[in-house]
Amino acid sequence: PVWVPEGCAQCNNCSMVCPHAAIRPYLIRPEDPSGAPAGFVTVPAKGREAEARGLLYRVQVSPLDCAGCGNCLEACPSKVKPLTMVPVEQAVLAEADNWVFADKLPLITDVFAPGTVKGSQFLRPFLEFSGACAGCGETPYVKLATQLFGDRMIIANATGCSSIWGGSFPTCPYTVGPDGYGPAWANSLFEDNAEFGYGLALGVGQRREKLAELAGRAAAAGVGGELGEALAGWLAGKDDPAKSREFGERVKALLPEAIRATEGQTREVIEAIARLADLFTKWSIWIVGGDGWAYDIGYGGLDHVLASGADVNVLVLDTEVYSNTGGQSSKATPTGAVAKFAAAGKRTKKKDLGLMAMTYGYVYVASVAMGASPSQLLKAFIEAESYAGPSIVVAYAPCINHGIDMTHSQREEKRAVEAGYWPLYRFNPALAGTGANPFTLDSKDPTGDFREFLMGEIRYSSLKTLMPGEAEQLYAKAEAEAKARLDTLKKLAAGG
Repeated sequence: PVWVPEGCAQCNNCSMVCPHAAIRPYLIRPEDPSGAPAGFVTVPAKGREAEARGLLYRVQVSPLDCAGCGNCLEACPSKVKPLTMVPVEQAVLAEADNWVFADKLPLITDVFAPGTVKGSQFLRPFLEFSGACAGCGETPYVKLATQLFGDRMIIANATGCSSIWGGSFPTCPYTVGPDGYGPAWANSLFEDNAEFGYGLALGVGQRREKLAELAGRAAAAGVGGELGEALAGWLAGKDDPAKSREFGERVKALLPEAIRATEGQTREVIEAIARLADLFTKWSIWIVGGDGWAYDIGYGGLDHVLASGADVNVLVLDTEVYSNTGGQSSKATPTGAVAKFAAAGKRTKKKDLGLMAMTYGYVYVASVAMGASPSQLLKAFIEAESYAGPSIVVAYAPCINHGIDMTHSQREEKRAVEAGYWPLYRFNPALAGTGANPFTLDSKDPTGDFREFLMGEIRYSSLKTLMPGEAEQLYAKAEAEAKARLDTLKKLAAGG
């Protein structure tokens, strides 16, 4: 696509849904476009503060990294689309230099709230240009998580699609910002990824406890002045992402001079603090994988980690099949879906991972679908990450194995929710202490046709061709199971 500013609502939906982070919005200071390529067109940015600061706005596409899926056009609410699909050769000629220029501009991220669709997309994506399929339903979730938390993330990634597009030799789509901060990413196996991520969390926690102990010893040894104040500020705010970084950066800047100016045991303590300086910022631990890992092979470990009460975040990219190995059935595969090892349609219902996790009572749980409600997704991510305990976010991710046109992957998520096929909800244990119901059912009563939704995907419709009689029985069973699940969720929402 090529951006034409006429008709652009500046909503940033196009950037939100892009699977490859190849389309990005920019807020630009009036003086920055000097020296820009001739085709680098900007318009006044909308919004009270943006207008007061005289900021400009532009959407820029990387023509050499765009996969041409068209998800951005699908997500655009404007009647007259400000994005036009053109042949790649034409796009490269027109936009390659513009991308290089835009990529060097300073990011302005303090105008719009990061918890909104618009504001979140001015943040740097620390996942870009992956090897995922065009229209991939998984990468937009991970990309958004990196925009919100990426400069302090540690990711334990289960083997599967997300480890293939996330780390195939010789490249890695995870990146860093100008300051060198970015996600630390590592890939483990299907069968132990949750434990692997738990181990990372325990290691970070133990080392941060040691750092806090050293900071306390420094105060006891009489370290005062600016360094003493900075260490005290860090100790008070070490579990707050912003404060821990603010005071941590102040401490790091003061450490070299403090080492030179002290001696004996005090110097040894300050040197020990310097060796642990990478731990000042509160790190955000994420355990990521697909449904083959979370529902099946790695479920025992996942359950163990959630039960531990550890402050970790789990993101399940639910494609309802083993996507990377060719579409085999998993416990996330719903009744009636045709998949490998379920060629006659799966006969048992989908495992309700979210409901099972909720039974602990102290695990944050969310069920999300970006195409249906990006605002609910943002709330879930922010609540999950800030919750001082285990959290799990289960994200519906359309896949080529579903037999759909991946141009419409975001629309398919919306249709799934409207048909009652996929619920949106959040279970926040932090609310229980306030007397409020910790469960919120975010999706409304179904307005779409469940059977029509199934028939829009080859994984379901093909069964009708192969075995019409049994197909009808399985479709009816799948719909009844979806209704029963919704009834259960409604009872929870009513406080039952």
